[in-house]
Amino acid sequence: MLRRTFCNAALAAAVAAALPGCGSESKTDFGSRISAISSTGEELSIESAAVSELAGSLDGRVLLQGDQGYAAAKRIWNGMFDSKQPAMVVQCLSTGDVVNAVNFGRERDLLLSVKCGGHSFPGKSTSDGGMMIDLSQMHSVDVDPQAMSMRADGGSLLGHLDVASTAHKLMTTTGMVSHTGVGGFTLGGGVGRTDRKMGLAIDNLLAATVVTAAGDVVRASENENSDLFWGLRGGGGNFGIATEFVYRLHPFNPMVYGGSLIYAVDKDFLEFFAELHETLPVEANIEPQLAPGVGDNGETMAIVGVTWCGDHAAGEKALAPMLAFPGLKSGELAPFAYHDIQTGADGFLGHGKQYYLKSGFLNELTPDAIDVIVEYANRGAVSSWFQHMGGVTATVAADATAFTHRGAAFNFGVMYVGDDPAENEVKIAAVREYYKEMEPHMAGFYNNLNEESEQKTWGNYGPNYPRLVQLKNKYDPGNLFRLNANIKPS
Repeated sequence: MLRRTFCNAALAAAVAAALPGCGSESKTDFGSRISAISSTGEELSIESAAVSELAGSLDGRVLLQGDQGYAAAKRIWNGMFDSKQPAMVVQCLSTGDVVNAVNFGRERDLLLSVKCGGHSFPGKSTSDGGMMIDLSQMHSVDVDPQAMSMRADGGSLLGHLDVASTAHKLMTTTGMVSHTGVGGFTLGGGVGRTDRKMGLAIDNLLAATVVTAAGDVVRASENENSDLFWGLRGGGGNFGIATEFVYRLHPFNPMVYGGSLIYAVDKDFLEFFAELHETLPVEANIEPQLAPGVGDNGETMAIVGVTWCGDHAAGEKALAPMLAFPGLKSGELAPFAYHDIQTGADGFLGHGKQYYLKSGFLNELTPDAIDVIVEYANRGAVSSWFQHMGGVTATVAADATAFTHRGAAFNFGVMYVGDDPAENEVKIAAVREYYKEMEPHMAGFYNNLNEESEQKTWGNYGPNYPRLVQLKNKYDPGNLFRLNANIKPS
């Protein structure tokens, strides 16, 4: 059985001193009870003996504030949230560990957060006073070349998937930064450099294993619990904690044709980009990053990432207009290792920096939207970028999965990346100002990235929202999993 019975209180007292995070390594005397926060923000007092029982039931460990390893375990990617202090971090090594952690949290109404890669822009992988369920130690990946599929633990990173699959000249859609966790990435939709050719991550998801709010272990696929499988594909972490994913793989040459090209950020370039999008084959992924201060005179430049996942000669022909465009300043296109492209932003977007983002989908790049982008990008206050969508992603019906934004041509983001928290207030204000001018041109947003009001989040699910509420009522009626793009049960 995946769920283990907690050891009794007498045994708990005996083992407490020997448990990492619950005894000899602890630097803080918590007495007989531990302060925590409920799911609705009320103060709780958790009995230490019960925490020891939990720790004794795990393959992994429980870390409390003051324990050796706690500071590293509770840390997430966005440094804006380093000050958050969960009451405890449960580092899971198995699905059974996740079951026990969920049961413990539900029975005590603890505020729960879930950390895989910890890449939540709005910091929803952590909390003050709650329980963090940390899957980051669960990261094994297995490829079945004959079945053209890949199984990954719920705490795997995208880089783990890329390395494992490309070793067999296979691939599934993964994202833009290799240290992103597969859980949040996949459940929110999964936009990446190959989605125009292969579809979103959710379009390649074959099955998932989920621990529900009731502590049940449920397998979801087209043939098993198909209602849940529908909701997992775009509904985020609302229905449980995914401890395993199975993905479809596609034939893939790990040497792709591509590179980076640099252009001035002006109306001519963005009009050229908009027209190019209309004619490019699905093998092409073209993503301008509008980066302030990188020009010779400190001006904003468009650093355009180009990836062609197909025959190199065909890519060279299809992408020739980009090299012929008069506004090209520098750069080249050539065969590149896909791994190098996938990890190229890992350092710039590394752990511990200050991040703030507002984004939304563009169904087309209109002249009015171009005017806004040119004006604000060249102010140089914050960066902005495009994720290139369409292609195969757009061929899936809006109600086939919970992800409804199938008509999007681009995901457009306005982002601040910094090292100095003293700049946060000014930079956040600049992001919001830029986004406010762009929002009228947008058609919804990518739930994985944004921090929005409940009403705006619910509206973003569009006509799929009522069906998602029904699933929430079935799988999480108490809204235990609420630190996400939350769907409230009725």
